[in-house]
Amino acid sequence: MRLHGYFRSTATWRVRIGLHLKGLAFETVAHDLRTGAQRHPDFLALNPQGLVPALALDDGTVLAQSLAILEWLEETHPEPPLLPPEPVARAKVRAVALAIAADLHPIQNVGVLKRVEALAGAEAARAWAHDTVAHGLAAVEAMVAPGPHAMGPAITLADLVIVPQLANGRRFGVDLNRFPKLLAIEAAVADHPAFVAARPEAQPDFA
Repeated sequence: MRLHGYFRSTATWRVRIGLHLKGLAFETVAHDLRTGAQRHPDFLALNPQGLVPALALDDGTVLAQSLAILEWLEETHPEPPLLPPEPVARAKVRAVALAIAADLHPIQNVGVLKRVEALAGAEAARAWAHDTVAHGLAAVEAMVAPGPHAMGPAITLADLVIVPQLANGRRFGVDLNRFPKLLAIEAAVADHPAFVAARPEAQPDFA
């Protein structure tokens, strides 16, 4: 498998954690979002959205959208599970993941921030990112379980989405001390090999 992504992309980061948790080998193919590499025709042929990540399977199939990729991983490589067995618990895990991946992350990603900067300036773009992340994380803080992980005793899909978003919060100067449950979730997986291997600084394109 080849994972097309970018070291700092939180969406790619989620998928890296999932691949490592499932014990799957993959090759990293880097696309520097700072230079617009995701809009190169070769990449658009893989993912017409021009977004990372994209996971190219060995048979040539290309999967896009981080949560879709992680659901595919869960269905094809069920151990260790990313979703609990009980339907209500599964829905709650997905709700936390979507609160970030569908509602928070898309409105503070690179493309949106560049558009805000073009319309209102760099300071406004940074303020937009800060306020968006702070508001979104406040909601997620209220949604998660007491711990040690996002939805209880086991690592789930929710943890894979929360940890990268906390790093984004730091990047934009959000006071994460407001979110003690989220920080505890991050601390609970800090030394887990899959989470360590997925960190941006461990990636070949880190710079």
